[in-house]
Amino acid sequence: MASTRDFLFEIGVEEMPSAPLNNAVKQLKVLVAKGLDEAGLSHGDVRIVSSPRRLAALVSDVAEATEEIHSVLRGPSAKIAFDVDGNPTKAAEGFARKNGLTAAELIRREDTDGTEYVFAEQNIPSEPAAPMLARMAEAVIAQIEWPNYRSQRWGAEHATFVRPVRWICCLFGDDVVEVRYADVVSGRTTRGHRVLSPGEHEVACPAVYEQVLESAHVLSAERREGVIREGIAQVEAELGVHVDTPAKVFDEVVNLCEWPTVLVGHFDEEFLAVPSEIICESMLSNQRYFPTYDAQGNLTRAFVVVSNADPAVSETVIDGNERVVRARLYDAKFFYDEDLKIDLEEFRSRLAKVGFQKKLGTMLQKSERMEDLALAIAREARIGADAASDAQRAAHLAKADLVSSAVVEFTSQQGVMGGYYAAAAGEAPEVAAAIRDHYRPRFAGDALPEGTAGCIVAVADKLDTIAGMFAIGEPPTGSKDPFALRRSAIGVLNILRDRLGCGYEALVDAALDAYAEQGLEFDKAEVAASVCAFIKGRMEQMARDEKIAPDTVAAVSAGSVTTPAHYFELAHALEHARSNDRAAFENLATAYARAAHLADASVGCEVDEALLGDAERVLLEAIDAAEASVTSTLSAQDFPGVISALAALREPIDAFFDEVMVMDEDERLRANRLALLNRFAAVFSGIADLGAMARK
Repeated sequence: MASTRDFLFEIGVEEMPSAPLNNAVKQLKVLVAKGLDEAGLSHGDVRIVSSPRRLAALVSDVAEATEEIHSVLRGPSAKIAFDVDGNPTKAAEGFARKNGLTAAELIRREDTDGTEYVFAEQNIPSEPAAPMLARMAEAVIAQIEWPNYRSQRWGAEHATFVRPVRWICCLFGDDVVEVRYADVVSGRTTRGHRVLSPGEHEVACPAVYEQVLESAHVLSAERREGVIREGIAQVEAELGVHVDTPAKVFDEVVNLCEWPTVLVGHFDEEFLAVPSEIICESMLSNQRYFPTYDAQGNLTRAFVVVSNADPAVSETVIDGNERVVRARLYDAKFFYDEDLKIDLEEFRSRLAKVGFQKKLGTMLQKSERMEDLALAIAREARIGADAASDAQRAAHLAKADLVSSAVVEFTSQQGVMGGYYAAAAGEAPEVAAAIRDHYRPRFAGDALPEGTAGCIVAVADKLDTIAGMFAIGEPPTGSKDPFALRRSAIGVLNILRDRLGCGYEALVDAALDAYAEQGLEFDKAEVAASVCAFIKGRMEQMARDEKIAPDTVAAVSAGSVTTPAHYFELAHALEHARSNDRAAFENLATAYARAAHLADASVGCEVDEALLGDAERVLLEAIDAAEASVTSTLSAQDFPGVISALAALREPIDAFFDEVMVMDEDERLRANRLALLNRFAAVFSGIADLGAMARK
């Protein structure tokens, strides 16, 4: 067995931002493994160790040398490989090229069957690992990509990295591997925590690397996360609070320290009178402090800080952070207090100077369209007068907070602050809640608006944007979707499906009417068709994401059931019917596909009963019964009942095809039988194309 050693490759840099560090960690593991594989060096697991100042790969059991390779590959016979004059043919040249040789290097000899062939023989000697590791390491540093971040140069160097490279530690077992990048040459030293263990620390071999780091007050990302979580759990137990640790901010905090210490600070009581959302955003977004909540879910004065300083100066760190947060929260309180002095109608009037989209007008115009659309949605969803009135009022004021000082400073709190201002102004609680919630759902998995009025305003807002962008010919294309229309369409569908229960076609018409009244010129019929197709496409994707089979989605989409709640109910009913009795269902689907294929619209659906045989008469009676049953169950939105009514046609249609020659030579019989099949297919019309679910 070949001898192996562990390999360490550490890139030491000035402090890296969190997002590119996480991205580089993923890349480094792939690049190192790929580099070793391409070099022909066998190896064990690749482990990545990272901190704000380092990216390191630890690889176990790397071979000390590549294996010597001797290969013999047989090619075409000599008769095929060379012409009568002994010149190589294209066959010989192609075989040689494929194996990295020239035709002249091919060997001719007899094989065991007595036939002369050409052979490609290669002897690749073993190579020591160290030079290959050096080349691989230098290549990896240059290959790491930094999307959305500009790489830096330093000194007089032309090489770049996300931050200047200050040291490289590269060891193969006990030996240093010489790696050069820009003005840095590798050695066997790493560097410790800037304050607690400054300077260089020698690494004897890869096996002790993490021990050296820990002794130098540097923990791996996994260890840092564990220490922080343990510290937060201790705070929660001691104070009886819950610490809010959003994943994105928590990951960033892990990458802002090398030796974390969890500390608790407090802000002044007066700030609890300010909306908790802007308090928390200020702490999380600006300072990366974690807010705390009591058992009732109320914000408390305590906040958690993760320090990278010497634990001996924790009191000083806490005091400094409390001073910082006090200044930030004074700003937030000032913005809020000043906003409360201004009437919401005044804020709304200022929207006339805020653009929505160059071709679609101002935010005030959007607000006016949302009002009209909210009433149209309430009518379509058959919402009572009180909720409809609340929705119209909320739509009227929904965008007013966009020009408030608090939202200008804390943009993610749009809507939320409007809800607070509406409540303070004496608006109905339902109106304030609708304003607060109308941006929901903001992302996959986000909650829907709580109240009916909020659902109506949310749909009005999202649908207005979708309709407007399509009306000016700017739908999403490929990965380009600057107005997040796909996400908006999914939000509309979820609200219609789970809360309002109506369809979207009439709402699209109403949204486009509002733009037409504003003076925007477009082909309404064409745009409406495009918008509806776009929304339906999102609904189909949602169905597939729910593990509804693609052929079921295709079958339902071919029908006329487009109201989101009914669309999904029908799809699930079809799935259930197929899983309950797969053979019977597929027989019906196959029979429908056959009937639809034979159906001839030119002969109509009028059947001459005098020309019917027994099997035809039985089928006609079954069709009449199914039509009545489908009509009643469909009106009751009983989709399992609809499927049962269709399933009752399976035996009569099977018997029909077994006993009847549809394409009879007698034209009258043929036309009558085709009309009967038209009647059969018409029962399914508008429900689903079962042919899409037939066995292929």
